[in-house]
Order: sequence, then C-alpha cells, then structure tokens
Amino acid sequence: MKPLPIALGIAAALTLAACTTPPGPVEVTRFVAPDRVAQLGQGTIFVETAAGIEADSLALAPYKAAVASQLRGLGYSESDRPGAGQVAEVALERYVIGSGGRRNPVSVGVGGSTGSYGSGVGVGIGINLGGGEKNRIGTLLAVTIRDKASGQSIWEGRADFQPPENSPLARGSANAQTVASALFRDFPGNNGETIEVEVTE
Repeated sequence: MKPLPIALGIAAALTLAACTTPPGPVEVTRFVAPDRVAQLGQGTIFVETAAGIEADSLALAPYKAAVASQLRGLGYSESDRPGAGQVAEVALERYVIGSGGRRNPVSVGVGGSTGSYGSGVGVGIGINLGGGEKNRIGTLLAVTIRDKASGQSIWEGRADFQPPENSPLARGSANAQTVASALFRDFPGNNGETIEVEVTE
C-alpha cells in the first residue's frame, strides 16, 4: 500500500508539547456499493450513534462532530432524522497497546453490525509498533452510510490509528479530527481498498 499524505490543520495539536515518537499512519479500509455510488456526497444526512453504544456517550461526541464536519465538506446537508435521505452510523473503539504489544480495551466499544460489505475486515488492523517503548492509544472509528428508506448500506469505512500515548493526536478533538479526516480522504474511495494515510503533528 502506498501511503497517502494528509494535511491536518489542527490548532489544538499545535498548542501541545511535541511528541518525540512519530504518530504513525491511519489505516483506512472502505467498502462501496457499486450501484449506489451516485447517491454519495449529496442530499441530506443524519449522523447518529450506531446500535449498541450509548446515544449520549460523551466519548463519542467529538467523533460524531468530526464525521458530520467531513460529510458537510463532501457536499451533504445535515438534517434531522425524519428529513434525511441517508443516515451515517458512527461507532468507536478505544484501546491501549502496551509495550509488550498486548491490546486492551479502554471504554467505548464498537456497536452495530459490520454491514453487508465490510464483513468485519479492517477491525483490529495490525501496525508495526517498532521498539514499543511507549504505550499506544488506539482509535478505531467506523462509519456506515445507509439509504434511510431501504436501510441498505451504501458505504462503509473504518479508520484505525495508534499514536503514542504522549502524542497530542492521541486524545480529544485532535484525535477525532485526525481519524475522521483520514477516513473520508478521497471519498468514496474504491470498494474493498485499504490505504495508509500519513499523519504529521
């Protein structure tokens, strides 16, 4: 896979201390319904929490906001659910990879089904952690866009990011914006593709 550069103008990250360990790439896997591509990037959309996650989860809020921002930039208009032509379901998993490479969950789990295209591919993608001196804080953001009338999945994407715990991109809105920006890079992408999006602090 050829890494794709990404420019991240995140003001919050610039105010924090520099991280000595590179944050690493965001690994993104996407699936597109070939006969529904024309529907993507237009019309009205409602962003909601995927099934199985608390709807009012504070941990998920910045990720839903970041997804909504990306969708607006792609040409969608946000709407309430009754007036939306499409629905974007957002799920999140946060985890810690220790110095020994062991993965442990943090607090927010992935909710909802993987849909008819993803089939779970892209969950728990492994990235070479190098020396492993620092713990890494992993974020797996998953978004499924459905046609509201039929409930059919027309696009699915998953972004997996594992920056060091001392990186300014490991938490908060900076983390949310990083993974969401990578997830929708060159939207909608190609069906079944996996890319690496390089991140700089």
